[in-house]
Amino acid sequence: MKISIIIPVFNERDSINQLYAEIVSGINARDYEIIFIDDGSTDGSAEAIEDLAKSNEKVTLIQFYRNYGKSAALSEGFKHCEGDYIVTMDADLQDDPAEIDNLILKIQEGFDVVSGWKKNRKDPLSKRLPSKLFNFITRIFTKVKIHDFNCGLKIYKKSVIKTLDIYGGRHRYIPALAGQKKFKVSEIIVNHRARIHGVTKYGGRRFFHGFFDLISVLFLSKYIQSPLYFFGQIGLFAFLLGFGIEGYVLYLKYIIGEPFAMHIALLIFGVLLIVIGIQFFSLGLIGEMISNSNQDKETRIKKIYKA
Repeated sequence: MKISIIIPVFNERDSINQLYAEIVSGINARDYEIIFIDDGSTDGSAEAIEDLAKSNEKVTLIQFYRNYGKSAALSEGFKHCEGDYIVTMDADLQDDPAEIDNLILKIQEGFDVVSGWKKNRKDPLSKRLPSKLFNFITRIFTKVKIHDFNCGLKIYKKSVIKTLDIYGGRHRYIPALAGQKKFKVSEIIVNHRARIHGVTKYGGRRFFHGFFDLISVLFLSKYIQSPLYFFGQIGLFAFLLGFGIEGYVLYLKYIIGEPFAMHIALLIFGVLLIVIGIQFFSLGLIGEMISNSNQDKETRIKKIYKA
């Protein structure tokens, strides 16, 4: 059984060597690989990782041309990993590598995804309170009953990561995406450590972006394969309502004997609804045509180094 450890990195030069040493010392002679994805760092992180890759053939560096974000980094890591179990963690030393064995034991109980829960989180209140609200809302809408969707420390079976399409801010919702695909999701409490080096990448905008991403996940997970189901329902309702209104106007004209002029507004409204219905059908058909198109055709990777 091989373990792939995927670590997105953005300006974490001072943490790299200590994180690597903790992972290697705690991996307990398992067959493993460590994939660092340098997400456009400017502080020498990539050079530090390349030095590690030169000294250990089990270390791989994937270096991006620029900063694409955590979702893009994880997505590339998922593409290149070879393990049966895939562990993700942050590079800032707040995720404890000693928890990897606990994650492995939990997933071997029959789960497909196990997420860490930073129950005793070593972050300021300005991060903890928005995170609690974010997790509460996400838990309600996705119906995936875990406490910490955004914990970087997670483990997956290969079958899970090969079916997920991660981009934008969707990395926050990987457990929810897996749950929607009927994978078994669980969690364990993990040790969380205070940040020692560098600065947090958390900002106020990320809180709001998270809710927009949630709307995207809820919509796309249900309709990405068949957008006509969504637009078609709206179109059918509008079309039938407009058709019914026009039928009612014709009834008033030819059965009751009232002139069209008395119901001109209703007549126009019915025509408008019919046109809107046709337009929504058209949107659905266009969506069907592009639903399987590539999300991002731009080449991200500058270099892959593996000894």
